[in-house]
Amino acid sequence: MTKKNTIGVDFGTDSVRVQFVNAFDGKILATGSARFKRWGDGLFCQPGQSQFRQHPLDHIESFELAMQEALQQLDQDDLSAVNGISVASTGSTPIAVDREGTPLSMKKGFANNPNAMFFLWKDHSAIGEAAEINQKCREENSVDYTKYMGSEYSSEWFWAKLIYVLRNDTDVKDQLFSWVEHCDWFTALLTGQTDPLELKRSRCAAGHKAMWHEDWDGLPPVDFFKKLEPSLGDIRQRIGKSTFTSDAIAGTLSPEWAQKFGLPANTIVGVGSLDAHIGAIGGEIQDGWLVKVMGTSTCDMLVAPKETVNGPVEGICGQVNGSVLPNRIGFEAGQAAFGDIYAWFGEVLGWPLLHILEKDRNIDGPIKQTIIDKVTSNLLPELGMAAEKLPLSETGPIALDWMNGRRTPFSNQLLKGGFTGLTLGTTAPAMFRALVEATAFGSKKIIAHFKEQNIQIEGIIAIGGVAHKSNFVMQVLADVLDQPIKVAKAEQPVALGAAMAAAVACKLHNSFEEAQKTMGSGFMKEFLPIPENVQKYHQLYLRYTDFGRFVEHQDH
Repeated sequence: MTKKNTIGVDFGTDSVRVQFVNAFDGKILATGSARFKRWGDGLFCQPGQSQFRQHPLDHIESFELAMQEALQQLDQDDLSAVNGISVASTGSTPIAVDREGTPLSMKKGFANNPNAMFFLWKDHSAIGEAAEINQKCREENSVDYTKYMGSEYSSEWFWAKLIYVLRNDTDVKDQLFSWVEHCDWFTALLTGQTDPLELKRSRCAAGHKAMWHEDWDGLPPVDFFKKLEPSLGDIRQRIGKSTFTSDAIAGTLSPEWAQKFGLPANTIVGVGSLDAHIGAIGGEIQDGWLVKVMGTSTCDMLVAPKETVNGPVEGICGQVNGSVLPNRIGFEAGQAAFGDIYAWFGEVLGWPLLHILEKDRNIDGPIKQTIIDKVTSNLLPELGMAAEKLPLSETGPIALDWMNGRRTPFSNQLLKGGFTGLTLGTTAPAMFRALVEATAFGSKKIIAHFKEQNIQIEGIIAIGGVAHKSNFVMQVLADVLDQPIKVAKAEQPVALGAAMAAAVACKLHNSFEEAQKTMGSGFMKEFLPIPENVQKYHQLYLRYTDFGRFVEHQDH
């Protein structure tokens, strides 16, 4: 059988990863990754104000570095056998572009303007604008354009961020021609055809983040947007109603990119998608199985045949026909912070290293840096091991996982995290354990909410960095959910899922089911609930629920 390869590209929060995959046996031929330098240096972000922006040059430069790393692992036969490439990225992560589709931050006068850059998925600058969208959708005689998005539009999403820009930056407003999701823009960049009026927009991104739905023949009408913000009407007219699933073709690789990487000139570029949705494909999602994408945040993905779904599901992040698998309703839920919570606690404990030790002139510079590096790299693993050894107590401290607001059920970015039950005897490992348990309790809330809405869950699959790195977190999750959890073997399920999407777009496989069967990596382990822990966690979950109800009431 002739060798046929595809490339999957995964733009994450901190870095980009690429994989070259043999479409006929699933063998990973080469991988490459590169971190976003400006983002790593903390540029253009104000975490205290929930402002998280990324420069498009970070993504272009890091993509080239990741590709070059992968290319060093391949021979010419491997490159000649490349048939397609597909991109997945975080979302909603939109950017302002000009008439040619060039991001404004890549133009003179805007290079250091955060409002001209990508608004990362976790940017919450637009809380007020999201509230206005929700209010407008609930007015008398108005269609509720959020009803297939959980009936609650989020500040993390497409239109809220655009309204924020239009109201807060006249310079960007005057130069902005259109507003484009990252997965759509980078896909268009690979084809060399970035015209905002012509590029193919992702069904996944438009449905889950921009209120696209078949019931109103695409996006909400122009008049709806004019009532929110007059200048929004013109931009809405420049965004067509057509959207495309990830098995569609966006175009072919431009001669410039093909020459740069030594790839065939006719390499097909598939329509882009959001990372969690494509990652669910890489994790071998099937009807009724919930795929938990576990990283800095979580996205919970579920698919079901259209005929089994009876109307909109409230309080989630949307349901879209074809957002994950074509001809299936894709459901999205998730937690706004997961691994980020663990990292935050590590930073709190590590504060003395950076602010006291670093200033100590009596310790040699290299020795000082060695100490800092050793402690910061081992802090979370050591906390996890110590927390795992603690006896499970129904009277221990309780934490809330709302450090970055609540995404599901019922989005509320204004909510805050917290602890209760602390004493002078509470240790750092006990607090860390409470945080891990809080993230598991948040997951349980989501699953319970789906079941309350008559959406059945047959099993759970976990993918992502946390699932691979922490047996402790996974066992707590299995105990809290009282359900077995299978961990996908793929180390880069988003990149693998994107490679599968490229294979289907190229017609190397006739369906995603066929691509998964051929290219999937299977599962590496399964975590089973421990009965005695299940009962104790049930009591702790009730305390978590009561604490959450109290905090939410206080915030209102």
